Amino acid sequence: MRGGASAAGAIRPAPGRRQGALRGSRDIVRWLIAILVVLILVLQYRLWVGDGSLAEVYHLKQQIDAQKAALKRLRKRNKALQAEVDDLRDGLEAVEERARSELGMIKEGEVFYQVIEPPGKADHGGR
Repeated sequence: MRGGASAAGAIRPAPGRRQGALRGSRDIVRWLIAILVVLILVLQYRLWVGDGSLAEVYHLKQQIDAQKAALKRLRKRNKALQAEVDDLRDGLEAVEERARSELGMIKEGEVFYQVIEPPGKADHGGR
């Protein structure tokens, strides 16, 4: 039985070996934790300070808002200028029409015909 007892004893690891294996796995876990912490710190740095950071996104949003306000102001100005142009175009036609009807003016090359109604017919419109 000694042979069997010694065989069973050979299968069991020595108490010192077991502690060494635990230390090795603890070291691996510590290294993994350290690597993960460093990775998290690098990602946090990029999030807060690097390209595409939250601060940069905030400043870009502010610039977009400023550009939108400027665009709104310029569109309003363009609309006012377009209204002024339209008034000038239509205004000349309106002035010309008024000069023809109220002042009896004509353009060069036109022939003016004035129709005069008899006094009796003009009074019928008033009744």
